[in-house]
Amino acid sequence: MSVSKTVVINCAGVGSRLGLGITKALIEIEGKPLIAWQLEMLEEVNDIRVVVGYQADQVIEQVLKIRKNVTFVFNHDFLTTGTAASLSLGARYAQGMVISLDGDLLVHPEDFHTFLRYPYESIGYCIPSTEDPVLVNVVQNGSEEFISHFSREHGNYEWSGLVQMDATKLSMTSGHVYQLLEQYIPIKAIPVRCQEIDTPSDYDAAIVWVQNNLIAINSR
Repeated sequence: MSVSKTVVINCAGVGSRLGLGITKALIEIEGKPLIAWQLEMLEEVNDIRVVVGYQADQVIEQVLKIRKNVTFVFNHDFLTTGTAASLSLGARYAQGMVISLDGDLLVHPEDFHTFLRYPYESIGYCIPSTEDPVLVNVVQNGSEEFISHFSREHGNYEWSGLVQMDATKLSMTSGHVYQLLEQYIPIKAIPVRCQEIDTPSDYDAAIVWVQNNLIAINSR
């Protein structure tokens, strides 16, 4: 069953903190580039937009090996802008809900599909696992959970980088996505199992995470 939402994969950045000399979408994990793991869980989504910048040709080539019906959006200012600018470019002219998926993020497929089917604006959160996390405070309101604030210093969970918002709210030319979202909180919070890759130690953790989660699922 196809899903009538837009998914924007933000992978224009250099990924300098990782230190491998390639954009993080192309780093290999258990025999596949990271973006291949992402595309495999997006089979139900018709409107996929991949925002490219650094090593754009290589990213496009790799994506087209996996899937042809993808829209590529160029962030020509990838050296001077943040992920929010890439998301804004990718979400342009979209209708309704847009899901932002960072190019350095692995998400458990079961949790992503739950997120995909949720009809309202929402933010994914997870147990802190990376070296330099953006933290969130998750508060209970009745039977539901909401993100009440973002912080580099204080919070009970980590922001996963996964977010679903109305396309009309995703307009920002600089900075980080969480900075764009701050004006709209509180926003519904959804727990997700995931692994972000920013640093060499995150990369090592991601290999183990894929073995324990994605490969384990495929071998059932």
